[in-house]
Amino acid sequence: MELGRVNRLEIDRDTPPGLFLLDEEGNDVLLPGKYIPESFEIGELLDVFIYLDNEERLIATTEMPYIQLGEFGWLRVNQVTRYGAFLDLGIEKDLFVPFNEQARPMQAGKSYLVYMFLDDKTDRLVGTSKINKYLSNEQLTVKEFDEVDIIVSHMTDIGINVIINQLHKGLVYEDQVYKDVRVGDVMTGYIKKIRPGNKIDVSFQQIGYRNIEPNAQFILNELKKNDGFLGLTDKSNPEIIKQLVQMSKKTFKKAIGSLYKDKVITIEADGIHLIEDVEQDFE
Repeated sequence: MELGRVNRLEIDRDTPPGLFLLDEEGNDVLLPGKYIPESFEIGELLDVFIYLDNEERLIATTEMPYIQLGEFGWLRVNQVTRYGAFLDLGIEKDLFVPFNEQARPMQAGKSYLVYMFLDDKTDRLVGTSKINKYLSNEQLTVKEFDEVDIIVSHMTDIGINVIINQLHKGLVYEDQVYKDVRVGDVMTGYIKKIRPGNKIDVSFQQIGYRNIEPNAQFILNELKKNDGFLGLTDKSNPEIIKQLVQMSKKTFKKAIGSLYKDKVITIEADGIHLIEDVEQDFE
């Protein structure tokens, strides 16, 4: 039974306080009555989150937290007391962030990027906004062109810092950003390059030849939504291209080049036109 994680446990018995659930080793935990499903059977498996209640007892809930133990997430501060900040975790109990784990003083109503860990001294689930010590690029688990999960951590003068697969630090350079991105956004990214020192360059778009087909599909979809016409060509201003289709001029040219080669579009002086009665599979 893992504290701070979602566990799949077996319903063992129904009691007035609630259901008692068992793990594979025979340990039990209470699922209070307010969380009991409308219908259930003894022996059925339930997915529950395990945490400590206010009396430091293990308790289960069917509410799903925004983050689990060992994960990063963007959480809102419900209140600040003389002990520290209490953040909305998505369950009945807030996540506590003591003052010494705050990168800067937290304020009620604001949101912060935090990491959930288990405090060795108290065995309690605790949050911290001092996240760098929980990220490491020493032993990389990714390689170039990999598709990865990213969280936007903060903006810098040269680009956007991101967390890769809840493990590593990466950077999307400013000139590679072709869509609106906000701190806290969770999205798919692609490993563009691994530089000396295991520094990771990330892209919001697939890399090289790998991004031609998806972007060709995007252009095709835009053409279909606009009666088969887009007022863009390979000579259009890069800023106009970025504004209308959220991609660089280089990527745009590759995408329409792919469509042109497959005889799906024509490129005229006024823009690109979808050829009628052409059946082409770009899925």
